[in-house]
Amino acid sequence: MSPQPTILIVDDEKHTRDGLRRLLENDYDVYVAPDLGGAMNVLEREQIDVLLTDLRLGGEDGMQLIDRALKMPRPPICIMMTAYGSVDVAVEAMKRGAYDFVTKPLNLDKVELLIARAVQGRKIEQENRALRQQVDERYGLENIWGDSAALHEVLDTIRQVAPSSANVLIEGESGTGKELAAHAIHNLSRRNKAKFITVHCAALSPQLLESELFGHEKGAFTGAHERRIGRFEQANGGTIFLDEVGEIDPSTQVKLLRVISEERAFERVGGNQTLRADVRLIAATNKNLEQLVREGKFRDDLFFRLNVVRITMPPLRDRKEDIPILVRGFLRHFCKVNEKPLLDLMPDAMDALLTYDWPGNVRELRTAIEHGVVMATGPHITLRDLPMAIRQAAHAASPLGISAAEAFAEKTSPLDLHETEKKLIAQALAATNGNVTTAAKKLGISRRTLHRKIKEMNAERAPAETADTSGSKE
Repeated sequence: MSPQPTILIVDDEKHTRDGLRRLLENDYDVYVAPDLGGAMNVLEREQIDVLLTDLRLGGEDGMQLIDRALKMPRPPICIMMTAYGSVDVAVEAMKRGAYDFVTKPLNLDKVELLIARAVQGRKIEQENRALRQQVDERYGLENIWGDSAALHEVLDTIRQVAPSSANVLIEGESGTGKELAAHAIHNLSRRNKAKFITVHCAALSPQLLESELFGHEKGAFTGAHERRIGRFEQANGGTIFLDEVGEIDPSTQVKLLRVISEERAFERVGGNQTLRADVRLIAATNKNLEQLVREGKFRDDLFFRLNVVRITMPPLRDRKEDIPILVRGFLRHFCKVNEKPLLDLMPDAMDALLTYDWPGNVRELRTAIEHGVVMATGPHITLRDLPMAIRQAAHAASPLGISAAEAFAEKTSPLDLHETEKKLIAQALAATNGNVTTAAKKLGISRRTLHRKIKEMNAERAPAETADTSGSKE
């Protein structure tokens, strides 16, 4: 159960304090004080949601109390009680930040209703603030994580294009973050107070997509029992994001071209009234639209309208240096969601993530980390906690060129495996004149893994070398 709201009643008349306490104590945690000093003691000690104070507190001023309360880090809702002759003072209190006032003698029903409305308003405000924060955390530019040159180029383009009114075409493989980029453009634009509406074009048949985009009139087709407002009308003044725009059929392409042209006009399906919408369009595709244009499957004039600014989201395999940053972000998120302490990755798990090709890109990495968080039984995520595809790829990419299962089947001892690994590393380094990056590619492992193995090999040699030279006087 959530805790009850707290209320502080400040009045120098005991019977008023006691009466209000009895009225409110079933729905609130009630505190009382007879004067300014007592009230401040409560405010500094407790988290008060509502302050209900009389204007006259003996020789003290309730206005002063409200002023001090409103300057607190989390100010309470302030309501003033006043006599009829001091209404102008109460109005002044509202101008300075008080929520409302009630006049004495008190109408208890009105007092109770006013407090309930104030608390409910504060609750809605807090929920809206939390929701906006969640949206910002999910879609803000700061949450497109990474520090690679390829990603910085994307972020620079987003910052540059966002304040403009230009249409944007976002290309990239599935899972590279095209929708995140679209949200970031909207959030950084002058349209960010209006709606951002997403339409997944590949999920709808041509007839349903046309109705989804432009709406339909009652009776326009079988099942159209009432008028439907389309997404372009809903997004008026804001942004519409067409995901997988390459899947739109030719007839709908013609109508889409008209609505994103200078005319900005369209009709609902089954209607003849011309409507207009001021909408910025962001489109995304994992297909080569230029190739579709050459094949006659996508209109060239529509392509040119969409392709005012083009952003290409790099695949994860081309920005693997971002994987540790992405992993840390996903770990924080999924440990929190699953109510686990913050886990870390063992070296074998991180090496596997760095060597994997990521056909599903960032979306697949996100799922892999969620899997690891769920499956981990201790404070660390190991290779065995990751999805099967990543474990299999890690075995296949071992420097020995054989999986662990194959090595076991051949009854190769761990010592033999270790010695063979050292020989292969030495051979690769000799063949590449000591170039660690090239040697790692030849061995099928990450540069980081090779550095670690070289360090281990040097550590093994160090004791012997020390023993050989310890007696030397040169």
